[in-house]
Amino acid sequence: MSIANFPANLSIAIQQNYLKRAFELSLMAELGYRDLASKETFLNNIGETITRTRPGLLAAVTTALNPASITNLDDGLSPTTWSVEQYVLSINEYAQTMDLNIVGNMVGIADQFVQNASRLGESSRRSLDFLARNTLLNAYMGGNTRVTATLGAPGVTIAVDDIRGFQYVIPTSGSDTGRQVPVSNTNTMAVSVNGTTYTLVAATADVSNTTTVIFPGSSSGNGISGTLTFSANVSTTNGTAGNAVVSAFAPSVIRAGNAATTNALISSNIITLNDIRKAVTVLRNNAVPDMGEGNYMAIVSPQTFQELYQDSEFQILFRGTEFKSQEYRNFWVSQALGVSIAVTNLAPIQSLNSLNIQRSIIAGKDVLIEAKFAGMKAILEQKYSGEIHDVTEKNDVMMVTRTPLDRLKQIVAQSWFFVGGWTAPTDQTASSTYIPTASNAYYKRAVIIEHA
Repeated sequence: MSIANFPANLSIAIQQNYLKRAFELSLMAELGYRDLASKETFLNNIGETITRTRPGLLAAVTTALNPASITNLDDGLSPTTWSVEQYVLSINEYAQTMDLNIVGNMVGIADQFVQNASRLGESSRRSLDFLARNTLLNAYMGGNTRVTATLGAPGVTIAVDDIRGFQYVIPTSGSDTGRQVPVSNTNTMAVSVNGTTYTLVAATADVSNTTTVIFPGSSSGNGISGTLTFSANVSTTNGTAGNAVVSAFAPSVIRAGNAATTNALISSNIITLNDIRKAVTVLRNNAVPDMGEGNYMAIVSPQTFQELYQDSEFQILFRGTEFKSQEYRNFWVSQALGVSIAVTNLAPIQSLNSLNIQRSIIAGKDVLIEAKFAGMKAILEQKYSGEIHDVTEKNDVMMVTRTPLDRLKQIVAQSWFFVGGWTAPTDQTASSTYIPTASNAYYKRAVIIEHA
């Protein structure tokens, strides 16, 4: 690759791969949410939405053939088909850039050049991890919320803290089978309000979002406050502020201390190994494949990790004779109860009632799907790239360094970009009809543990 157009004091850094190493080292960080995703390549263009279909299960056969019916060409058999479900992906481009003035930064310019690459690499890793995390949260935190305003009289509409998981339903018959459609009078959803089941016919977002489900770092993973409308009146007893509102198809959420809602958590409700055991049981009941080597993956915050050491059961398991346990000596445990544990600083933490609500995610295989743009390879092979650009790739992220093109030939541009998207596929067809221990949840491949 020709780099003759770059300034001499920067071309050395490019030739010696200092720039590439700086970018890669920042990308190769601790395991995060993006690592949960299975990667697929798509040919669609930026901004397009992809609808993919995958097969469901066939019903088990428990009735023996009648010998008298084994005749003709069909042998008494009637053809059957498997059900389908669909998931939708949007392909978008994400990018960031920095400018380096080779005149204004003459002193230490090469060091600044490499440092910029390092910061861009770190930013790209964190940005894509946030995008994967928020996709996961939008799916697996849906359908679990609480009433935020007490009804003055019985009524069909209640105000809730978060309408995610109540906006769409997946019909099991008709032309929309297997596809998410808006909740309506035609496509209703069963919802429990304080333990009483009502029929949901509409979910409406507030004009001004007042949700308490807010996470630092990115707005796309936050809750959406709004109202739920039912086909019949909700009683004032059930429509009291603080009462739990749960969809019949909600993902499993385990709360420390068996709190009914997130708002009901108190400071003593910290995570225990029993909570992890409950999450693993939910995943196994739903026949969710593990991530490999028999283990599911847990993504936890440093605070969650520290709380595990306070659990008496954990202490018994890992304390070891005469304090020889590696887990205690190094303050690190990689596996427990069929779960591989990874610590991240990007964990979703919600400030509520003067508490920092922690959310640990226990996940199985294919909990997320990452769509990669097929045209990325062609970008690397562009003939003009060696003339005015240095282009390198790591983990499907492109780093582009552009030689000065301004009038004074002083500004070097350093950028990264990624083209792709994420989705959390549903498993609605893997119901108790086919797997007796399975739940009705649309999203089954992860469990969130909420605790103080």
